[in-house]
Amino acid sequence: MSFNHAVVWIDHQEAHIIHFNADSSTRELVKTNSKQAHLHHHRGTLGSGKAETSQSYLHEVVTSIADAKEVLVVGPGSAKLEFIKHVHHHDPHVAQKILGVETVDHPTDPQLLAYAKKCFLRIDALKGDDF
Repeated sequence: MSFNHAVVWIDHQEAHIIHFNADSSTRELVKTNSKQAHLHHHRGTLGSGKAETSQSYLHEVVTSIADAKEVLVVGPGSAKLEFIKHVHHHDPHVAQKILGVETVDHPTDPQLLAYAKKCFLRIDALKGDDF
């Protein structure tokens, strides 16, 4: 089945990817192999105190959305921005498909799908497309 839209909820540990159209959806979960979420940060040192996000993890997420026509990226923190930077640097053809980046806490997959459908209805209405 062909899906036009995808939504990616991403943090530093996992990504929930939902491909969907008006009638159906599929879900995928991608987890990072990295176990270190936070480095000890000393006052007066440079850096954020956070470990870098695994490039292989980000690439696996990109691979899972490569076939989508339109993508929405959401998440609670900085991982979504790191993902966007990765996509623009390594996969510019996928970057063109990303229509929005929004901050969203920790929804369940059904809540994430409902949120994405509302967003794409607004985006498609602005573009004059059918969902």
